[in-house]
Amino acid sequence: MLIQEITSANAPKAIGPYTPAVKLGDFVYMSGQIPVDPASGEIVAGGIQEQTHQVLKNIEALLAEMNLEMRHIVKTTVFMTDLGEFNAMNEIYATYFDRPYPARSTVQVGALPKGAKVEIECLVIDTLVYERQMQGGCGGCGGGCSSDEGGCCGGDCCGE
Repeated sequence: MLIQEITSANAPKAIGPYTPAVKLGDFVYMSGQIPVDPASGEIVAGGIQEQTHQVLKNIEALLAEMNLEMRHIVKTTVFMTDLGEFNAMNEIYATYFDRPYPARSTVQVGALPKGAKVEIECLVIDTLVYERQMQGGCGGCGGGCSSDEGGCCGGDCCGE
């Protein structure tokens, strides 16, 4: 099958009939992550900031399984049970990302699984192959360079 299941011993197990993340080609669709401590299986103690921190740690753990980082996230959707806590959530969220920040939607919901205050789902793009090609010259051209193709590495086709 073309779809690859992504799980991590360092992230919570699914609590229903879903996969924490699935990868299809370069695209990774991450299910909503809630602030469950992977060791205990319980929601972490504390308020919105502690919960946001745990959610983002769980996201990092899933990304690490694919050798990806937070910079590979292009879109998040944040679900909160109380938008009155938006600024407090945002303080923690901002510490996990650098510019350019992912696109984001944030919505208030009536309830979340296990009584969580926050849940975050992500769309991730695996750009590692392209990054290696850019850093290593034309190593990613596959030997198929020809000048009539206009080059394969930004116009410089393996030195031709």
